[in-house]
Amino acid sequence: MKTKKEAEEIIEILKSYYPDCKCSLDFRNPFEMMIAVMLSAQCTDERVNKTTPNLFVQYDTPEKIANMDLEELEQIIHPCGFYKNKAKNIKACSQKLLDEFGGIVPNDIDLLQTLPGVGRKSANVIMLEAFQNPVGIAVDTHAKRISNKLGFSSQTDPIKIEQDLLKVFSQKHY
Repeated sequence: MKTKKEAEEIIEILKSYYPDCKCSLDFRNPFEMMIAVMLSAQCTDERVNKTTPNLFVQYDTPEKIANMDLEELEQIIHPCGFYKNKAKNIKACSQKLLDEFGGIVPNDIDLLQTLPGVGRKSANVIMLEAFQNPVGIAVDTHAKRISNKLGFSSQTDPIKIEQDLLKVFSQKHY
């Protein structure tokens, strides 16, 4: 396993290669970020960014999405793939936001994970990008592969990989 010093050195190298890196999903608020992250599963950020404007032009709040016709939602998000399951989760998530959180996306990683369609990875992305409050590291297929290849973790489970990464990276780099 790599040391904190080695992790810091790798971060500096990456920062020199990618000085202006930022989230590639377009969003104006935490709700839009959450929906974009949900749509990004098995889909490119470019495709999500072409799809969300069509959704948010009319349906930009949890209330509007909770009350919209499921088939219309499916039709709008169809280009992102897995649209039936994503639409079901987006509607259920919007309804839960209304019922339990006053229509506000919670700024809490544990509460985020109670929302339909929001797992640990998505919650980490939302905390970082929407709230500028990173509390963990989002581990997707790419982070898993790179973490294993560079020796930061030998685990295969994303949660265990995240725990290994949290031991060597300081919070300022989450």
